[in-house]
Amino acid sequence: MKIEAGSTDEKIVDATFRILQKEGVEKTTTKKIAAEAGVNEVTIFRNFKNKKNLISVVKDYYLNIFIEMLENIFDFDEDEEMDDYLKNNFIERINLPEEKFSIVKIAMEEVREIPDKKLLISTITDAILNKLEEFFTMQREKGNIKDIDPRTIAITCFSITFQSVVLWKTYNNTLDFETEKYGDEFLNILYNGIKP
Repeated sequence: MKIEAGSTDEKIVDATFRILQKEGVEKTTTKKIAAEAGVNEVTIFRNFKNKKNLISVVKDYYLNIFIEMLENIFDFDEDEEMDDYLKNNFIERINLPEEKFSIVKIAMEEVREIPDKKLLISTITDAILNKLEEFFTMQREKGNIKDIDPRTIAITCFSITFQSVVLWKTYNNTLDFETEKYGDEFLNILYNGIKP
C-alpha cells in the first residue's frame, strides 16, 4: 500500500507506529490509534479494514524506511578502504536516532508472536548480511583479505555489531561504552584475533 506524505493514511500509520513503540502490538487498539491520529475510528476501518492489516502496513512502511537507511550505511564504493568502511558503518549505526530502531523492537515482538513465519527481523538481517557479504567478496577478490568465505566474515561482523549496536539501541537508553574505542577494538580483534 502506497502511503502519501501528508495524507490521512500517513497520520494513521505514524500514530499506529508511535503507539506500537510505547505499548506493543497487544495493547495497541484502533481506538487509541484514532485518538492519536486525530481521526474517527471508522476512518481506520475504511482505509485499512482491520487492526491486523493496519499493523502489517505500518510494519512494511517503517521496515522499508529502516532497510533503506541500513543499505545506505552499508553501501560502499570499490576504492573504499576496509578499515574506513567497517568503522564508518559502525559509527553511523550508533549515531542513528533511537526512534529509528523501533522497527527492530516491533520485529522482536513479532518473533514471540509468530515464530514460524518469515519475520521482519529476518528481512533486516538479510539486508545487512547481503551488503556485508558483497563487500567482503570484493575485498577477497582484491586480495585484501584471506581466501575465506565472505558470508562467514559477514555473519561474524553482523553478529558482533548487530548485537552490540542495533539491539543495544533498541532496548537500552544509555551508551555505556566509548564508541570510537569500541570500534577500534572490534577492528583489532577482527584483523588480529585474540591470541597474544
